[in-house]
Amino acid sequence: MSVTQAIPGQTRIGWIGTGVMGRWMCHHLMQKGYKATVYNRTKEKAKELLDAGAAWADTPRGVAEKSDVVFAIVGFPADVREVFLGKEGALAGSKAGNVLVDMTTSEPSLAMEIHAAAKAKGVASVDAPVSGGDVGAKNAALSIMVGGDADAVEAVKPLLECMGKTIVHQGPAGAGQHTKMVNQVLISSTMVALCEGLLYAYKAGLDVDTVLKSVSVGAAGSKCLDLYSPRLLRRDFEPGFYVEHFIKDMGIALAEAKRMNLALPGLALAHQLYVALQAQGHGRKGTQALLLALETLSAVKR
Repeated sequence: MSVTQAIPGQTRIGWIGTGVMGRWMCHHLMQKGYKATVYNRTKEKAKELLDAGAAWADTPRGVAEKSDVVFAIVGFPADVREVFLGKEGALAGSKAGNVLVDMTTSEPSLAMEIHAAAKAKGVASVDAPVSGGDVGAKNAALSIMVGGDADAVEAVKPLLECMGKTIVHQGPAGAGQHTKMVNQVLISSTMVALCEGLLYAYKAGLDVDTVLKSVSVGAAGSKCLDLYSPRLLRRDFEPGFYVEHFIKDMGIALAEAKRMNLALPGLALAHQLYVALQAQGHGRKGTQALLLALETLSAVKR
């Protein structure tokens, strides 16, 4: 399969999903000289990109018809299937030599299915989920975990480098999604520990800012602590990454673990705590809102 290297000013990009992260990621590509055609279920959420010069398409298929490389970052595996494999999906509008890049955190098996369907049409497919949240997307500092054929990955690498600082080819189709599952397993228990630690400090009557000056530089320090503790201290629970999407990710990881006959009790506990948080009405808050569920468990009034 012949895949052409991405070149600013020549390669036409398509972007599907202009939400909290997607709008920034597409914006960085446009700033680097790539002309973009965009689609989002709610057109209003694409307004900033359209004002910056992006073209609009009414369907993912329409995006693909005007693009050489089509990116998508949407919500759930069902959305991924629809925007890539549906009747009005991107694959239907693609021609031989095009590349489809799914940056959603989704199922490894679906990434393999998209790869196979695309290959049958002479189209390349890459799974490239990301880590770094809204801040990483805004600062073009994402970690991008890539699965797919080497020639396709190499062809889109200049595009990925516009959005992230760490781009690693993990292996064949699905390997990027499996790597993202590792990332989510690591984060799940870390978020529980972070919220529990800060809640303990508060309940003990300590000055939490002062506590953090000590613990953040020792073995308890982490990027998670650095990123989320300021938000938690000011009780900012707005989303950099939605609770409901994290629950989806953990569900995928648990299903994959079951398939591999692997017990992950820490992940299972974190998943249940986040399900409780969603049941309390906080599914559209950021993942740091786990603090609210833990406060409820211990009847802590703030």
